[in-house]
Amino acid sequence: MVAVPFDGNAVTAIADALNRLLADGFALYLKTKNFHWHMTGPHFRDYHLLLDEQAAQILATTDPLAERVRKLGATTLRSIGEIGRLQRIADNDVEQVPAAAMLAELRDDNRVLAAEMRLAHEACAARGDVASTSLLEQWIDEAERRAWFLAAAAD
Repeated sequence: MVAVPFDGNAVTAIADALNRLLADGFALYLKTKNFHWHMTGPHFRDYHLLLDEQAAQILATTDPLAERVRKLGATTLRSIGEIGRLQRIADNDVEQVPAAAMLAELRDDNRVLAAEMRLAHEACAARGDVASTSLLEQWIDEAERRAWFLAAAAD
């Protein structure tokens, strides 16, 4: 039996879902680094290191996401402007954010990202894209773990 490639509609739907996740990943990465750079307070060191670790984990998803889109034969993000148009994770340009508020915001953002990943997983699974679903399953777990750590640190 010869594998049948995805039809054009499937490629478009999967690529759209993955590109939105890619934009969210870049937005969350930058927000996490922003809070990492501007962290203050009595738990500075612990939070600073936690956010640096989490930012690295988020960034590590971006290349496989973009490459998966390309493997499907579609195009992926080309600019910061495109990220801004597609992202669902809100930016935070506030000059001074208390540490507890940073942790709570990132906790909520990671929960949103995990939920969006689940929706993308459904879109991929409905079209038989097991390679994308496999990647997403790992990243959903990682996003949930980040949210858990942030929630525990904020208590």
